This record gives sequence, C-alpha cells and structure tokens, in this order.
Amino acid sequence: MRKQLDALYDCAAYAAALCMVGTLASVLAGILDRYLALGIRGTDMYAGYCMAASGFLALAHTLKLGEHIRVTLILQKLTGRTKHGLEVWALFAATLLATLFAVYSVRLSYLSWKFHDISTGNDATPLWIPQLAMAIGTIVLLIAFIDELILEIKGQRVVETSDEALHNE
Repeated sequence: MRKQLDALYDCAAYAAALCMVGTLASVLAGILDRYLALGIRGTDMYAGYCMAASGFLALAHTLKLGEHIRVTLILQKLTGRTKHGLEVWALFAATLLATLFAVYSVRLSYLSWKFHDISTGNDATPLWIPQLAMAIGTIVLLIAFIDELILEIKGQRVVETSDEALHNE
C-alpha cells in the first residue's frame, strides 16, 4: 500500500510540474501573440488555470516531504505521550479541514459542470475543467493527511523537516 500511496503523491507532483510548464507555455504564447498578432485567445486565463492546478496538485507531495509550514515552537519542547497526543490532534484537525476542502472543491466542480458555467474571459472555458485539478489536488491532500494521521497513531510517522529554516541570513 505504501508504494501505491507514494506513487499517487509522485503522480500528482509530476502533474503539477506539467501544469507549471503549461503556465510557461501560456505566458510565452501570450507574448508571441502580442508581437505577432496570432489571434491566440485566453492565454492569461490558461496561465492562471495552470498555475492554480500546479499549486493544488503539489500540496500532498509537499506535505509528505515536510515542506509545509509547521509551527514547532511548542512541539520541540514536548516529548512522549503529550507530543504524540498533540500531533494526533493536529493531524485530525488537518484531516477534517482537508475533508471539507475536498468535498467543497468536488462540489464546486460538479456544480460548474451541471450548470454549464463558463469563464467570463474571452476564452469561454467551461470552469469545471480547471476546477477539476483543484478537486483532484484536494482529494490527494486529504489522502495524504489520512496517511499521516494513521502513521502517527501507529507510531510509524517520520516527520521530515526542511533545513531551509536554519539558513537565516
């Protein structure tokens, strides 16, 4: 099961990277269109869609790498059962919030599809398409939080910490 979960997080991260390339391609297409008058419509909107998709799709992978912002001021002072209890509580709260986020993201995408909601920009893109990336990203984030919660309850969770915070100038 661990291999499948890690593969899911990696696939979401690769999709996020592709969306970043899509952002670059949209911006470059917009620049070319301004100079060559190619008539390409909606490049700014598509760059925004790709940027949002890359952000949401990368959430779970970022969580698993320990790159999310964590306030460890209290946690570093605690040990044993108290620390474990606080970690479980925090992960449970995060799982609850991620559940709400995922449910409402999926609901938003579904309602946009159901009511044929389109972008107000000149691209007239059906909004459920870019919203689908947000829904998928939040679902994968929810799975990652459930994974972390279960690992913490079992006592198998390894908290990855970034060394970036130590490099203050």
